Amino acid sequence: MEDRNKKPVSSSAAGGSSPAMPVRRAVIDIGTNSVKLLVAEVAGFAVNPLLERSEQTRLGSGFYKSHRLQPGALERTAQAVARFAAEAAEFEPKRIRLIATSAARDAVNQDELLAAVKKASGLRVEVVSGEQEADWAFRGVISDPEFAGRPLLIVDVGGGSSEFILGEGEHQQFRHSVRLGTVRLLEQIEVSDPPTAAEWRRCREKLETFLDEQVAPVVKPELRIFRRGPVQFVGTSGTTSIMAGIELGLARFDRNRIEGVRLSREQVSRQRKHLWGLPLAKRKEIVGLPASRADVILAGVAIYDALMGEFGFDELRVSTRGLRFAAVMEVVKK
Repeated sequence: MEDRNKKPVSSSAAGGSSPAMPVRRAVIDIGTNSVKLLVAEVAGFAVNPLLERSEQTRLGSGFYKSHRLQPGALERTAQAVARFAAEAAEFEPKRIRLIATSAARDAVNQDELLAAVKKASGLRVEVVSGEQEADWAFRGVISDPEFAGRPLLIVDVGGGSSEFILGEGEHQQFRHSVRLGTVRLLEQIEVSDPPTAAEWRRCREKLETFLDEQVAPVVKPELRIFRRGPVQFVGTSGTTSIMAGIELGLARFDRNRIEGVRLSREQVSRQRKHLWGLPLAKRKEIVGLPASRADVILAGVAIYDALMGEFGFDELRVSTRGLRFAAVMEVVKK
């Protein structure tokens, strides 16, 4: 995925302050499923993306039985970081920030990842906590004036974890990170090609049990306390951008069209049924679905479908601005 759209992204959080001088910064995000790059000009709370890239390295492949990162995944990830660092350097950013999330923070051999990346790129990795990941997801989403100031339940489904954030304006009432992600779930359910009806039932039951035991008891009480009016359900992840891209029939990533897309409960359910009914080769042919994500999309769409059912949301709003937007806005003290 590459996007050189230069339309500025601003936030109401900037308030009435005077405009800041733009500075170029870059963030490379090592996720459980993919490595992502954002190069942007940042002026206060306004972010103008200059380059965005994504490469699936599947760092979490074969990880969840031993919690040990595998040699092939380590090498693929380190080399992707090195390539993205070189691409980012062409824009002469003031800083290239390198962050890592779920698989990195849970790995018993985290030091091997840090060493491999340092050797390949010369960069130091910041391994962020689930709380930090949730905070950045919230701040990234509200950089869109469409969401700023509104009551939101934001869910960021990654490869290894999902973050739940409840807030309004710049205030976060609640944030919570759980071990539920697309790569993690896909490895647990081990679907056939094409998936069988029995495998879908097993996936659904696993999700329902997890949400009932580890998500609903924590999130639902907060929603009851918080609810002063309609709360918008917002998804910020590769999964929701892909779901929007499929619905729009987009051959390539287009932030302006994807941002703020509204997916009804019926549309999400229909996509889930359609995707789970196709073999991998047919899923790879779907416009809007990158071929490299045609396997993990099964878990991603199943998670959002289950969440909408669990919390009774009739609509899913899509945000393309997740933790990288917040990370690139943040001034880092050396």
